[in-house]
Amino acid sequence: MIRYALRCDQGHEFDGWFRNSEGFESLRKAGQVTCAQCGSVHVEKALMAPRVTHGGDDAPDLHSPRDPHEAALEKLRQHIEANSDYVGMSFAAEARAMHEGLAPERAIHGEARLEDAKQLLEDGISVAPLPFRARQRAH
Repeated sequence: MIRYALRCDQGHEFDGWFRNSEGFESLRKAGQVTCAQCGSVHVEKALMAPRVTHGGDDAPDLHSPRDPHEAALEKLRQHIEANSDYVGMSFAAEARAMHEGLAPERAIHGEARLEDAKQLLEDGISVAPLPFRARQRAH
């Protein structure tokens, strides 16, 4: 695997992992490499310096946000996790039960198949996708 620093035509910078350089080029030409912020398909490799680490003090911190956008998403994630119940793949059933008055109303988050989420919306049940994948929590 190879990691490239990428930049879109709007100046947004982000990283991407690819099997090899040919894999990057074929995906880019097919319009399948898109900007993580604006969705532009006009993406090029940005200048990057190689870095070799063996861990220790100079190892990159992969747990801290890299920029204000990641920090805002992390803050949103923490707020949602602290103020709602994670219901996993039972999200659609739980949301429907609350809407129909069969379960007490409460803030929930979880996962749902696309078809189930669409059906909830068609049935007038307000749901919204989160801009991150839910983390399972131990109860």
